[in-house]
Amino acid sequence: GDSWGIFTFLCAALCNLPALPALNCTEELGAGQSIQKTYDLTRYLEHQLRTLAGTYLNYLGPPFNEPDFNPPRLARAERVPSATVDLDLWRGLTDNARLAANYRAYSRLLCYLRALDGQAGTAELRHRLGHFCSSLQGLVLSIAGVMSSLGYPLPVGPAGTPAPPGTAAAMAASNDFLKKMDDFWLLKELQTWLWRSAKDFNRLKKKVPPAVVTLRLEARGF
Repeated sequence: GDSWGIFTFLCAALCNLPALPALNCTEELGAGQSIQKTYDLTRYLEHQLRTLAGTYLNYLGPPFNEPDFNPPRLARAERVPSATVDLDLWRGLTDNARLAANYRAYSRLLCYLRALDGQAGTAELRHRLGHFCSSLQGLVLSIAGVMSSLGYPLPVGPAGTPAPPGTAAAMAASNDFLKKMDDFWLLKELQTWLWRSAKDFNRLKKKVPPAVVTLRLEARGF
């Protein structure tokens, strides 16, 4: 009858259809994942620095390894980028400005830390510093990735590379105590930068939606 004829027609039509595309659900990597990765890395570096700072301050000896040691910041330590900016002023900056400041600061701090790595007196300390420098380099690259994913250009670096506290010129111009003071402030500022960066990226990941789940068509052959 008519029903059997319709059924036969539909079967014939289906058999002659070309290869149909299959739906494949994939997660598209974007700014959300990049920000989350950078946030996780700052928290990891915070944890790593607590151990490194204790080891290095013990290497410097008293009074630098004493819990209540809190000296005023010397003018020579101003070469190290300071994170002691008023929090309201910092939060008032645009996301682009804060990311650029983080990128510049960690690039310079990495330069200083590599100088410490070259002068550390024990193999264990050199190993810890080397590992931390590698992680900090990863953070610099990760921040660059976040800026790129958000469409921000990388900041132009300073005209000249700052002289690290541990260079021969710096050591010749100061005594051993002032040199240790430079190292102390380097670690102190780095701790503050990482603490604030973790807060920055935590706020940023709440503003940027998570990765978009998209449906992609992939040709499926028969």
